[in-house]
Amino acid sequence: MAKCLLCDAAIEPFISFGKMPIANGFLQPKQFASEYFFELKVGVCEACGMVQLTERVDPEQLFHDNYAYFSSISTRMAAHFEQFAADVKSRYLVDEDPLVVEIGSNDGILLRHFAHAGVRHLGVEPSANVGEVARADGINTLCEFFDASVADNVVAEHGQADVVLATNVMCHIPDLHGVLEAVRILLKPGGVMIFEDPYLGDIVERTSYDQIYDEHFFYFSLSSVQQLLGRHGFELVDAEPQPVHGGSMRYTFAAQAERTVDDRVPRRLGEEQERGLARVETFEAFRAQVEQSRDALHALLAGVVEEGARVVGYGATSKSTTVTNYCGITPEMVEFVSDTTPAKQGMFTPGVHLPVRPYEEFVADYPDYALLFAWNHGDEILAKETAFREQGGKWIVYVPEVKVL
Repeated sequence: MAKCLLCDAAIEPFISFGKMPIANGFLQPKQFASEYFFELKVGVCEACGMVQLTERVDPEQLFHDNYAYFSSISTRMAAHFEQFAADVKSRYLVDEDPLVVEIGSNDGILLRHFAHAGVRHLGVEPSANVGEVARADGINTLCEFFDASVADNVVAEHGQADVVLATNVMCHIPDLHGVLEAVRILLKPGGVMIFEDPYLGDIVERTSYDQIYDEHFFYFSLSSVQQLLGRHGFELVDAEPQPVHGGSMRYTFAAQAERTVDDRVPRRLGEEQERGLARVETFEAFRAQVEQSRDALHALLAGVVEEGARVVGYGATSKSTTVTNYCGITPEMVEFVSDTTPAKQGMFTPGVHLPVRPYEEFVADYPDYALLFAWNHGDEILAKETAFREQGGKWIVYVPEVKVL
């Protein structure tokens, strides 16, 4: 039986997606035989309420010198981060010569707004290739995994931080206790940490099970975050829903009694209790919805292919690894996956080995159907791809339900 990564209580999985490869582990045919697999299982801790993976993957397998995700590829995300930075600057950078530190700063898409405004800043990014992109843009970046020793070194060189940021990062870190102890070292009195991650409530409501993959160790609710923070002398002072990544929550916390708790926090905690986001029964029902979605998507794809239609995937995302492997989507069903990321082009998707090809190949010869793996950018994509629809192309989506658009 697995143990909770946060409180050490026994935890049973409520769903298994079976054997799964590394979600961002795009590869070449010569690597197929040695591909790494693990069992993707998820459980809810009845002691602290945290939903989490019950089998841990070594972070060194996940974040490395060839990490294939670059935050700046989406114009929608670029706009989101610009607004986020503006909000932080207006609300929290009130002291003279403030310092902003971002954990998991990727290619600097958020920090650039502080750097270009002359605000002292530092990114801590474990993947060297994306960190180098940030440095080339003039963004101060350390290529390290964030921990207490890194926090000590940052304080010694730069002083304590007014604001610590993390976007779609905290759920990736199995040792959250270590991170919070490092944040305690790094954060100045009265300072805040703000982090965004996919929100458990949205995952359950939308049956967006593709949010579950190896990099996401945790699936946060307000109540589980509040319990975690209390163990380290912090308290949740604000919680603001965000539309990005298929439904996220922006959590703001500070040392206990240092900031006023916004009325949104107790109100949303009450809503979570009503929705049962810490009850096993809720996740048993979620499992049934996931299984129904899997069967419906496989049947739809098998049907259109049997009729002679061409299907191409749109967006070689990490999330799509869960979908393609769990649903048994093979190269016979999906001809290739179109993606604009150069590092993924010419590679094959993890596990099922769908070829990844440049976006230009999608445009040059439109398929009959496009399977929208990058559904969290759906509004942006559908607005861009009007020519595909005008030439008779149809979209297949699976969040919140399987259907053809």
